[in-house]
Amino acid sequence: MNAFQGKLQPAVVVHHVTISGGRDYPVVIDSLKTLPTWLGRLGLRQGRCLIVTDEHVARLHLAPLQTLLEATGWLPHVLVLPPGESTKALPYLERIYDEALRWGIDRRTPVLAFGGGVIGDLAGFAAATLLRGLPLVQLPTTLIAQVDSAIGGKTGINHALGKNLIGAFHQPALVLADPSLLQTLPEREWTSGLAEVVKHALIGDPALFELLETRWQDVLQRTPALLPELIARAAAVKIRVVAQDEREVGLRAILNFGHTFAHAIERVAGYGHFTHGEAVALGMLAALWLSHQRHPDLPFDRIRTLLQRLPVSASPAPLNFEALREAMQVDKKTLAGRLRFVLLRRLGEAYLTDKVTEAELQAAWRFACESRRTVVSF
Repeated sequence: MNAFQGKLQPAVVVHHVTISGGRDYPVVIDSLKTLPTWLGRLGLRQGRCLIVTDEHVARLHLAPLQTLLEATGWLPHVLVLPPGESTKALPYLERIYDEALRWGIDRRTPVLAFGGGVIGDLAGFAAATLLRGLPLVQLPTTLIAQVDSAIGGKTGINHALGKNLIGAFHQPALVLADPSLLQTLPEREWTSGLAEVVKHALIGDPALFELLETRWQDVLQRTPALLPELIARAAAVKIRVVAQDEREVGLRAILNFGHTFAHAIERVAGYGHFTHGEAVALGMLAALWLSHQRHPDLPFDRIRTLLQRLPVSASPAPLNFEALREAMQVDKKTLAGRLRFVLLRRLGEAYLTDKVTEAELQAAWRFACESRRTVVSF
C-alpha cells in the first residue's frame, strides 16, 4: 500500500499565505487524495499537467498519484529525475524545458513538484521561467520541504560557487503536504528535516521548542498523531515571516539561522557528504555560540542540548576553517563584502547582524565541532 492510500491520521490543517498585492494561497496539511478537489477550488483548468519528481518518490508514490489525476480529468506528463542535490543544476533544468516545450504546454499548464527540496526548487524555477510563468503546485514529500522549502516561493538551482545562486521568487498556487508520506522517508532524511523544525522553533515558536524537548522520542519515531501539529506549527513560522517579507529584504533573512555556516559546510565538504539538515544543525550550534556571547540570558544549555540531539552522520572537525570562511564570502546574505549572521536575542526571537569578528567566527566553529564529538551513523 502506498502511503497516501492509507487511512488519514491527521485532522485537516489549512494555513493561508497572504502576501503583497492581495495574493493568497493555501498551505494544506491533508491526504494527497484531496489534490483534485484543491486544484478545482483554485480554478486550475483540467487537462495537461506536468509532474516533476525523482526516482525514489516515483518508485514509492507516483503510480497512485497518476491514477488519481487521470480519474479526475487530468492528463499528466511525468518527468522522473535522479535524486540528490546534484540534480539541482542547469542540465536538469534544461531537460525540464525540453520535455515541457516538446510536449506542448501553455500558460495554464500547472507544474506539480512532487518530491523534496531539490525537486521543489528545480521544478519551481522551471515553472517560474517557462512561458514567463506557469502555475506551480508544491507536493512536498520530505519533512524539510513540508515545513520550509515548499513554502514561500523561493526557487532555483545551484552554481559551482554556491547553493541557490540562480533562481527566482515564484509563489505556488497550492502547497499540499501529506504527513503520511513522511513514513517512507529514510531515517537520515527524516532527522535532516528535523533540523529545520528545530530552527523554526528557535526563531519563532517557543511552544514548539517545548514540544520538541518533551516529546523528542515521539518525534524521532514519527508518531502519526503528532505529525500534523509538528508540521503545522513549523510551517506557521515560515508563513508568518513570508507574509511580511516575500523577497527577503529584511525579516525573511531570519529563516537562515545557522545557514551561513551550513551552506559553506555543504560546499567545502562536497554536496551530499552532509545532508542540508545536518549542515544546518552544525551551523545552528555555531550561531548559538555567537548569540550567547551577546545575550547571556539566552537559555544556552537547553538549546545546545536539543541541537545535540539532532543526528549528524560525520564529524565536522576535518573541515578547514579557512576554506569555510572563503565559501561564506559568496553566501547570498553577504552585503557589501560583509558577512551577515542570524542570531538569537531570546528563544523565539531572531535578528540579522554583520558585527561578527573573525576571532568569533573561529571560536564559534570550534564550539560546533566540539559539540559534535559524538557522531550518529546511519
